[in-house]
Amino acid sequence: MKKILVLAVSVAFLWSCGSTYKTTDKDLAEVNVSEQDTVRIASDKVEYEIIIIEPGFNSWLQARAQPEGYYTQEFLESRNAIYVTAWNNRVLDPSRFDPNLYQMQIDYNPMIDYGYEVNYKLYYYFIYFQIQYKQQLTNFVPRI
Repeated sequence: MKKILVLAVSVAFLWSCGSTYKTTDKDLAEVNVSEQDTVRIASDKVEYEIIIIEPGFNSWLQARAQPEGYYTQEFLESRNAIYVTAWNNRVLDPSRFDPNLYQMQIDYNPMIDYGYEVNYKLYYYFIYFQIQYKQQLTNFVPRI
């Protein structure tokens, strides 16, 4: 069976509203935008995939990230290993870190070659996350 790397990160905002909610055209437009912000990288050739569900990430990635090839795969892998460790530590400590931000552990093994695209998207998700939510996972200052 193929191993799957799934990163399903979604931020849930809780609203305490009235007991009823009417769907408007604006709401439907927002749903369409959030569907476009789901990034999925998978291939028949690659045994791993990454799924990022984060409103705004896809457009941020296209507008602000360095082009693919800017960083080497080795650089991305080394940073991702550090970021994943920090992320997973925060998931396991919900009393210190917001469990709405750190919902799921990431299954990332630095000894496995996930390929450039998976490492690229994962690295830039960590950068996006730190900038967007004003978090600093490690001593590295998030830079684009």
